[in-house]
Amino acid sequence: QVQLVESGGGLVQAGGSLRLACAASRRTFSSYTMGWFRQAPGKGREFVAYISWSGVITYYADSVKGRFTISRDNAKNTVYLQMNSLKPEDTAVYYCAATQGRLKPILPGEYAYWGQGTQVTVSS
Repeated sequence: QVQLVESGGGLVQAGGSLRLACAASRRTFSSYTMGWFRQAPGKGREFVAYISWSGVITYYADSVKGRFTISRDNAKNTVYLQMNSLKPEDTAVYYCAATQGRLKPILPGEYAYWGQGTQVTVSS
């Protein structure tokens, strides 16, 4: 079992920045690929980004490419999502998730473990 706890959400004006963090409970955190997803009201859960266990490979949704950066610190069992140039359409609950053994995990069903989510609201 991997327990994930997100933090760092909040209210920000358009054009602003936020940094989300996701702390994992398990010492084998470094063996997991970590992903960020988001879900806006009335919509499905949407892929945002993932980072490989080593941090070498990252992948982003087109909607956030160039604005968001995913990173990890395996010594702290934490993955981050730096969000810059935020837009009102980025408003959603953001979830981190963990998986293993997937080549390009961009679907929610590919992740075994999920955090409880953190709200990000971007005002216009």
